[in-house]
Amino acid sequence: MSKFEKYLFLWVLLCMGLGLLLSQTVPGLGETIDSWQIRGISIPIGICLFLMMYPALMNLQMSEVKKLKEQPKPILLALFSNWIIAPIVGMVLARLFLQESEQLMVAIILLSSSPCTAMVLVWGKLAEGNQEQNVINTSINTITIMFLYVPVVSLLTGIQNIPIDRVSLLISALVFIGLPLVLAFFSKRLLIRWKGQVWFDSRYKPAVGKVSIGALLMTLVVLFSLNGDVLLNNFDQLLLVSVPLLLGFVIVVSFNLIITRLFGLRYREGIITVLIGSSSHFEIAIATAVSIYGVGSMAALGTTMGLFWEVPVMLGLVYLGRWLGKRGFWRDRQLQLQQFTVVEESFGGD
Repeated sequence: MSKFEKYLFLWVLLCMGLGLLLSQTVPGLGETIDSWQIRGISIPIGICLFLMMYPALMNLQMSEVKKLKEQPKPILLALFSNWIIAPIVGMVLARLFLQESEQLMVAIILLSSSPCTAMVLVWGKLAEGNQEQNVINTSINTITIMFLYVPVVSLLTGIQNIPIDRVSLLISALVFIGLPLVLAFFSKRLLIRWKGQVWFDSRYKPAVGKVSIGALLMTLVVLFSLNGDVLLNNFDQLLLVSVPLLLGFVIVVSFNLIITRLFGLRYREGIITVLIGSSSHFEIAIATAVSIYGVGSMAALGTTMGLFWEVPVMLGLVYLGRWLGKRGFWRDRQLQLQQFTVVEESFGGD
């Protein structure tokens, strides 16, 4: 992880502040940006979100998915958390805390129903987890989100009796997942054939990865410049939506820690399962909220708050996992420490 990525939370905070400052100091900026749209989809937001999604979807490796049968337990546990535990927890917490705001309820459901496919690769590397498992899981998430995202969101909003434009939901999935996925798949194949695998992995992917982070930060500037007045006039609502977001992280992370220990996973597999099972695909959540409710909506700001909290929470989880690993929470780390102690004592005896 680069120093820039390590302090991503700080850059997120600064970009939010910059967007707010622009909304209050540049008259008509929000209206001008909001006017650049096609059938309700903001062109600036659409471009930024595409640039965020495209690099992430390049991580899809069908050859890695075939390895699922070699060590299925940690991958299946992460999928269970992503598609069963997290969505149910999100729905219940949204119901408990946000009944008076349907858009904020939808924001929580969108976030909890979208498993991560990108940033978790960074967290897994920092945690020194099993990156092969990480790639397999994110590849599977990329595939399953295409087929499960719309049905799961539709089901959970239906249970809550929240009316939602399911056509716009489907269009969002096709535009912000389907289109980048197709372009990522074919451009990857063409570039590898033209320049080779080494060039693609060492030059192209890092370059578009930086574009992705830049697009993420620019999205925040645009969103908060468009929504500055909404944010400042509804600050209490954004504090309110933070309660189920943070409580949801606590519940899902705790579940994943317990389940990985009960199933006897080793540290390198356990920490990846916890990270993947506890993270969300905030890019598609933001894109969906914007396309359904608009850039000035509470739903858009609610999903953006998901991003705001996820970065420090996941970074903290990396260090929590490493701390637990050193103290033998996962069985292999305990064995390694015992072996290290024996070796150390042997050398001390000499």
